[in-house]
Amino acid sequence: MRALAWLRSHDRGYAALRRAGRTAIVMPALFALGTKVIGNPVVATFAAFGSFAMLLLVDFGGPLGDRLRNQAALGIACGALIAVATLCARTTWLAAVAMTLVAFGVLFAGVASSVLAGATQPLLLSFILPISLSGPASSIPDRLAGWGMASAASLFAIALLWPAPARDPVRTDAIAACRALARRLRMEPGGVAASDAAVGRLHATFFATPFRPTGLSTAARAAVRLVDELRWLSALIVEAMPETRGAPADVRAVWAAAAHVLDEAAGAIERPSASPATLEEALERMQAALAGLERAASAGLPGSSREVVSALNPTFRAQELSYVVAQVAANAGAAAAAERRTWLARLLGRAPVAFPSALAAARERTGAHIERHSLWLQNSLRGALGLGIAVFVAEESSVQHSFWVILGALSVLRSNALTTGQNILRALAGTVAGFTIGGVLVSLIGTDEALLWAVLPVVILFAGLAPAAVGFATGQAAFTVTVLIIFNILQPAGWNLGLVRIEDVALGCAVSLVVGLLLWPRGAGAALGRALSRAYRDSATYLSGAVAFGIGRCDRGAPRWPEPSEDATRAAASSRRLDDTFRSYLAERGAKPVRLAEVTSLVNGVVGLRLAADAVLDLWREDTAHDGDRAAARRELEAQSERMAGWYADFASALGAHGVVPEPLAPDVLADGRLVDAVVRDLRGPDGNATATAVKVIWTGDHLDAARRLQPMLVEPARAAVVAHAMR
Repeated sequence: MRALAWLRSHDRGYAALRRAGRTAIVMPALFALGTKVIGNPVVATFAAFGSFAMLLLVDFGGPLGDRLRNQAALGIACGALIAVATLCARTTWLAAVAMTLVAFGVLFAGVASSVLAGATQPLLLSFILPISLSGPASSIPDRLAGWGMASAASLFAIALLWPAPARDPVRTDAIAACRALARRLRMEPGGVAASDAAVGRLHATFFATPFRPTGLSTAARAAVRLVDELRWLSALIVEAMPETRGAPADVRAVWAAAAHVLDEAAGAIERPSASPATLEEALERMQAALAGLERAASAGLPGSSREVVSALNPTFRAQELSYVVAQVAANAGAAAAAERRTWLARLLGRAPVAFPSALAAARERTGAHIERHSLWLQNSLRGALGLGIAVFVAEESSVQHSFWVILGALSVLRSNALTTGQNILRALAGTVAGFTIGGVLVSLIGTDEALLWAVLPVVILFAGLAPAAVGFATGQAAFTVTVLIIFNILQPAGWNLGLVRIEDVALGCAVSLVVGLLLWPRGAGAALGRALSRAYRDSATYLSGAVAFGIGRCDRGAPRWPEPSEDATRAAASSRRLDDTFRSYLAERGAKPVRLAEVTSLVNGVVGLRLAADAVLDLWREDTAHDGDRAAARRELEAQSERMAGWYADFASALGAHGVVPEPLAPDVLADGRLVDAVVRDLRGPDGNATATAVKVIWTGDHLDAARRLQPMLVEPARAAVVAHAMR
């Protein structure tokens, strides 16, 4: 029982044990089929390594049908790579170039989808194996037959051997977060603790993988959009809850309606087959409550600027929150609608209305990283060059087994030279330990092939379980023992094979270290600072553009500013690069120079700026009235927007190591007063009440002020990051 508890704590959901168990059954069976029944060592070799790749190195999530389709597609893709690699392997320069190009394509494609990212290792292995085991074109059928056997067996193993339950942890945690935040909005007992815990779990789950956990399916893309929205919604509620207790009835009505929308959004995600009418009705009630709030704010607009700030602040909070809740509902509805599609619509890739297609999403994601500061692009280039150089070195040095040179480079190449060096030590230590254990084991067994076959499944099981349950070095040791046994069955060589592997892996590790030093010597920490700098600059520019768009809509005398769609796209791309850089930063081993909570605050601040810009844009899209003289209000908004953009430009420069972190802007009471005075004076209707546009002007100013109020929460983490960067 104690061993089971230890395994459960180290192997969540027994995922590693499940993969290792399947591989321990399938891999020896196919290896035996290739060697004893078919009698073809090429088929046996590719069947064995194909089983290892298709069952141990990849574990697709989602419903069983999706997993099987992804597994079948992976097998076909691996087959194509095997054929290409075999044709390129006979010429050294061609093999090195082909390895570089294929590795870059495989590594970079992972940015588009978690499915592609999760399949990176088997795809690379399917190219590394034939490129390092040179053979004539006539060997392609045998190689494809071996890998095809492994691919077919993997489908049956996934479906029949301890099938994994359908899981989507991001979606599950998003549902819980929606319901917990709804409880908090209703001020239910325990709502605060429940919402904090639920949003914390969602954040941890989302950043638990080194790549963004979303595929290209519509449902997956819609669900993952909820993460940023729910995290920011939680921050808004924390800031606004003290004001809510004494808020007017119409403000409380909006909050109650928003809580109901969150509950219905959670239900839509959890039960996509249910009717969408309930979510739509909840949204309509929230919009009606918000419209009532807007009318009440317009009618009750006081004459004193000090009174208007205190009077409209709760209404702004309600408007700000209702916008984010509406976005949550829209994405929950899109995820549910995607699940309700017919099989034909899924096959044709028809997305729900107003939702981009999978091709458009892939183009947007990859396009965001075709930029020299993208860490994903840099890592893809570095990994591709490392593997290409490893192929060239292995071929030119005429090592006995070039496969291990390339695999050694692949297994230890990480995001910076320091971490690469740490992995080299662990890889070599594990290989030496594996050689020692395997050599002793092979020496004791001798030429008794029956004993080798008996030990093989046990060793495979441990090799699959060790990296997750014990550690990287132990996994290397177990894998070394596995390979020693496999090759001793094929061609008995005893302990000499282990010695050769140590030499080859050491050569591959040296290649990865040199490439890491040349192309990325400073790791993800420096890249994170640049990604934050760019994201803040682009998000602030987007917010400034959204305000300019609103000004153009509300004042006839102002130039008609186009909708800032390019600014929005640029800000989204910067945010996506930041997300991937943050993941690399989290995945790096070693002590972090800045506390994770501080880095997380900086990452979350970007979300707040972008959502503020989205809200301002949504606020003014349908406003076409040009009644009244709005020049004075326009000038105040322009001045506030310019002040906000200037501060964030300086802040971004400091994060990029080009300046000092500025002090937070102090509240400009006089500017707020001038804005309100202009609204009270110039934006009243015939009945003497303020127009709806007047309230929107005030709310736009409040969004700018929200960007200012964000600054004190960013300054100290930014200063810590700048100091840490200077000390590196």
